[in-house]
Amino acid sequence: MTRAQTTRTANPPLTTPIAGGVGESPLRPDGALKVRGEFAYSSDLWADEMLWGATLRTPHPYARIRSIDVGPALAIAGVHAALTHEDVPGQNAYGLEHIDQPVLAVDVVRYQGEAVAIVAADHPETARRAAAAIVVDYEVLEPVTDAQVAIFGADVPKLHEGGNLVRYVPIRHGDQDATAEVVVSGTYEVGMQDQAFLGPESGMAVPAEDGGIDLYVATQWLHVDQQQIAPALNLPQDKVRITLAGVGGAFGAREDLSMQVHACMLALHTGKPVKMVYSREESFFGHVHRHPAVMHYEHGADRDGKLVYVKAKMYLDGGAYASSTSAVVANAATLGVGPYNVPNATIEAWGAYTNNPPCGAMRGFGAVQACFAYESQMDKLAEAIGVDPVEIRLRNAMTEGSVMPTGQLVDSAAPVAELLERVRDKPLPAELSSEVDIRTMPGGASNTTHGEGVVRGVGYGVGIKNICFSEGFDDYSTARVRLEVIGGEPVAMVHTAAVEVGQGLVTLQAQIARTELGVQRVTIQPADTSVGSAGSSSASRQSYVTGGAVQAACAAVREQVLDLARQRFGGDDLALEGGKVVSASRGVLADLAEVLGEQAVEQTREYHHRPTFPIDPLTGQGNAHVQYGFAAHRAVVDVDVELGLVRVVELACAQDVGKAMNPDAVVGQIQGGSAQGLGLAVMEEIQLSGGKVRNPSFTDYLIPTILDMPPMTIDVLELADPHAPYGLRGVGEPPTISSTPAVVAAIRAATEVALTRIPVRPEHITGT
Repeated sequence: MTRAQTTRTANPPLTTPIAGGVGESPLRPDGALKVRGEFAYSSDLWADEMLWGATLRTPHPYARIRSIDVGPALAIAGVHAALTHEDVPGQNAYGLEHIDQPVLAVDVVRYQGEAVAIVAADHPETARRAAAAIVVDYEVLEPVTDAQVAIFGADVPKLHEGGNLVRYVPIRHGDQDATAEVVVSGTYEVGMQDQAFLGPESGMAVPAEDGGIDLYVATQWLHVDQQQIAPALNLPQDKVRITLAGVGGAFGAREDLSMQVHACMLALHTGKPVKMVYSREESFFGHVHRHPAVMHYEHGADRDGKLVYVKAKMYLDGGAYASSTSAVVANAATLGVGPYNVPNATIEAWGAYTNNPPCGAMRGFGAVQACFAYESQMDKLAEAIGVDPVEIRLRNAMTEGSVMPTGQLVDSAAPVAELLERVRDKPLPAELSSEVDIRTMPGGASNTTHGEGVVRGVGYGVGIKNICFSEGFDDYSTARVRLEVIGGEPVAMVHTAAVEVGQGLVTLQAQIARTELGVQRVTIQPADTSVGSAGSSSASRQSYVTGGAVQAACAAVREQVLDLARQRFGGDDLALEGGKVVSASRGVLADLAEVLGEQAVEQTREYHHRPTFPIDPLTGQGNAHVQYGFAAHRAVVDVDVELGLVRVVELACAQDVGKAMNPDAVVGQIQGGSAQGLGLAVMEEIQLSGGKVRNPSFTDYLIPTILDMPPMTIDVLELADPHAPYGLRGVGEPPTISSTPAVVAAIRAATEVALTRIPVRPEHITGT
């Protein structure tokens, strides 16, 4: 398949082209507001007579609740309510895939920070004091904190009725007894990473006259929130109305409920609007994290380095509640050999309940953990064979037509070799020299080094990620498009429930409408539950499915408008261009506004991607995924081998995006994803001790700043996927996956230390 080329028509356009369509980079409508600090986030919500909500959370990872006394809280002036599990109006349970998490703890708490009681007061500080005044009598129990022990250990308490196994996924492909001339093995660990979005969980619930509730909240999935909230409130779904409030980042952590039901309970109980805003520390306890993992890998190859088999055992810690652990485990397993041709594979993956904080969706979703392991193995195999790290990957690179270990055919572009060659062939940054400003050295800004002991390393990583939801999930989106004349000009209005979490989806929907309808003015309606579901803003899926839905609704509107034009002008060669109705043979026929007149044309469409299917529970075989995305990174690092300090000097990335719908946004996504991958490689980890979080703050949980991010060079390939709208391929997750192993490989190259755990700490490098 050749790279997409710009199509040049023989004849010039009949009208002035519309600016800001597909393939262009119009300014984001929210961009300037966010840069100036004027954008309204969910934490900025306000209402007359509003109360403030607060949550009492347990300090224990595992304990029985003997009693709860809310009396001391109610005795505080200004407190309007103090509620426990006894006050939950309906079902005291919710969950994304398994309904296993209580709205408020009943007789046991399973992780530190679990919600036990909620209060509402007329001032946020009063609410916090009231929550702290509630008396809970606990019987503290010994927590289960190791995933393997939770599943296989003897005399381990069952944390849930069905035991401690969330899901087991085996993949058995080819000859299970295959042997090879060259064998390398290793055990790899991934720590618990936090999404670290900057806008904490927040929202406001407003009781309605019909007995329902209106919730304004920062979330990732409006309709699944609605589906979980309604049973807890004992309300029909249509009486739980949710509108998206400004989202200050997400990265997977807002897929699960946090304060949604709590705010609604307090609002319905008090009859007043209730606002809840988590503190930064509370946010660390209020959302899921990336699954920690321990992975045992064995790769077998022939003397030329061609893979013969891969064997792997993967243990993922899901924490106290399931969240999306089942899907994360499936992703880790089905993508567990990476973007390589492997004729024989035996992979087993387990997801466990423990008393650690719950884990769920985070950018990369299971593929991140697997990629660190299999890419570390590829570097080890390269060394055993005696070839360079890129060459070993090129000899095994997947292509279009390759078969996954699940038996699924890769039926669109898989340019793994080209991506690797592109990052390999980019010029390297200037060599280390005595003339370099020491402030650019690892630790140099702190005057901990003057350049002595600093060594440079180069490393590579390439990854694969499924796009959209998998395993038979009916993954669709709904769009309503209306075209009418306002102020003498045709205006398109687009309404979806698709959530803008910072990725530029609002901009993209407008681009599609401009392209499909040939109008300049497009208004994007606020996302809410009054329109059909758009699914989650996760899995790199919204451009695909909501983009497809907007395109389909626009096409239906366009056809209806052209029917009006045909009735007036006749002919079958009509189109909408630049706000005009045009004929290929007769030129411009009329202004679109004239054809519409006072009539509004509105259409609603759903877009469903091609079907996927559950994998066989015994063999892991099946067409589980919609589409695959690929990215490759080269990392250049400087390492102070005496102090164990690392500075990433440069990142190069090449990624196939199918179609760059908004080129500037694509580059931004690649930069942002690479930053999170860098963070996981060298600094980001929630530190746990006996199930307790030791660093729930941005003082102690470190994330990359602008000073930590190096210059990036980025190649964007556009190899269209014939199955996808516009040929596009999800962008957001692949760069997070391959950047981490590239950075770690570069540190290994500089230090000659094995480095089997991430994030890499100074003591891992120095051995002290």
